[in-house]
Amino acid sequence: MAGSDPHKMIAQADNLTTLSITRWTADWSSATSLYEQAANRFRVAKDYERSKAAYEKASKGQEMLASPWDAAKHMESAANMAKELRNWREVVSFSRRASELYIECGRPQPASDALAKGARALEETMPEEAIQLYTDAITILEEDGGGQMTFDLYRSATAVYIKLEKYLDAAPLQLKFGLAASKCNATNSQCKAYLSAIIIYLYTNDYKQAEMCYNDCSQIDAFCKSDQNRCASNLLAAYSDGDIEEIKHIAQSSSISNLDHSIIRLARKLPTGDVSALKGNTARQEDQPLDENDLT
Repeated sequence: MAGSDPHKMIAQADNLTTLSITRWTADWSSATSLYEQAANRFRVAKDYERSKAAYEKASKGQEMLASPWDAAKHMESAANMAKELRNWREVVSFSRRASELYIECGRPQPASDALAKGARALEETMPEEAIQLYTDAITILEEDGGGQMTFDLYRSATAVYIKLEKYLDAAPLQLKFGLAASKCNATNSQCKAYLSAIIIYLYTNDYKQAEMCYNDCSQIDAFCKSDQNRCASNLLAAYSDGDIEEIKHIAQSSSISNLDHSIIRLARKLPTGDVSALKGNTARQEDQPLDENDLT
């Protein structure tokens, strides 16, 4: 008998899975149980490499026994061990495999969660991969009609984009977040997302894009009547006036203080460009004579 020695458990389990012919199901069941026990003992002993390998074999065993749920749980455990070992590529592959197994047994929420856990582990070391995992986690939930569960994922992905200084990816993602919130009748989250997108464009010193974004969002009744709309309107007005102090004052307002931390940090750094030049451009546009043939 293997007793309590995880090394002997692994050897016995390997022997069962290699030699099993006539008693296939019984042997795989016994082997899988031994892999599970060994994996847990190695984990407790902080032998993460052997624990990871045992969890992988336990997951494969559960697959062979037609139990994708248990296989997915073991694959998540393998991902946790890979995280302890700082083997980030395996964190990605194990998280994705766990997600696939959860989908196989019709469980989209755990499937999304498996990807999100992997993404959180990768934010510092592989941020681009983390964003992709967050994005895929969002897609799983939205395709299943679970849009309400995506909000934190949108926020996390946006924060990573901002950390990477990929602002032109962060702003559209916030607009997509706003659309998802709209479908769930989450008006407050929707309006915060639209204000956040406008702030991101202003942070990139793209007043024109920020204004276009504001105009588009203002076509939506929920945003048009919101405090976030008024905040955005005042902020854009301060920009067009070239009023640096007013911009800084608005950045301290409650409407902005209630946004996500990554957006607040951007807002508190406004303005990032020469707003006096913007004021001059606005004045020149206002001084141009009216073209009676222009009906736009």
